[in-house]
Amino acid sequence: MLRKIAGIGLYFILSVAVAAESAVLVPDINTGRQKSEPCAVCHGPDGNSVVPAWPKIAGQSERYLVEQLKEYRKGDKGTRFNAVMYGLVGTLTDQDIVDLAGYFASQKETPGVTDEKWVSLGEKIYRGGNPKTGVPACQGCHDPAGRGNPPAGFPALSGQQTGYAMDQLKAFKNGTRSNDPNEIMRDISQRMTDEEIEAVGNYVSGLH
Repeated sequence: MLRKIAGIGLYFILSVAVAAESAVLVPDINTGRQKSEPCAVCHGPDGNSVVPAWPKIAGQSERYLVEQLKEYRKGDKGTRFNAVMYGLVGTLTDQDIVDLAGYFASQKETPGVTDEKWVSLGEKIYRGGNPKTGVPACQGCHDPAGRGNPPAGFPALSGQQTGYAMDQLKAFKNGTRSNDPNEIMRDISQRMTDEEIEAVGNYVSGLH
């Protein structure tokens, strides 16, 4: 509740300012499409990257995309520093971010494939984890089909680039990425062997 400080005029101005700050931003998909041109260089025009090291972002939830872009925008003061991404998003407004997230969330991800070599171990870890080392099943948070959990902000993994998926697990493991709630991914990845990381990274690419 606001206190009336110096007359109704100031009270009204302060009330409007507070309301504006708390307003939920609504994505404009068409505007997001226009703003996405710089993103297309790495992620493709519809968010489906064709380079193993660069993630597919098509079909990810708005919440997840907004959270990641805001962390990138913080630069080296954030929990997910990437010089290239900071150069692209460092000057974006909250509305810019919401528009971009809305556009890419509205796109459909393209399916990937899993190297046969990694299907057995990848499926074992994704579906059942590794009880001996305390690695939980990935599907518990990321869905049996890899669709993620949008309300919780857990990303979709289905069709993701193998190289990117592996790189993120390694980044959580060595602490260079630390934007996981309650350190959940850092804890899990530290319990995973390099072979398990490679298997899961390959498995999710063909998951659907």
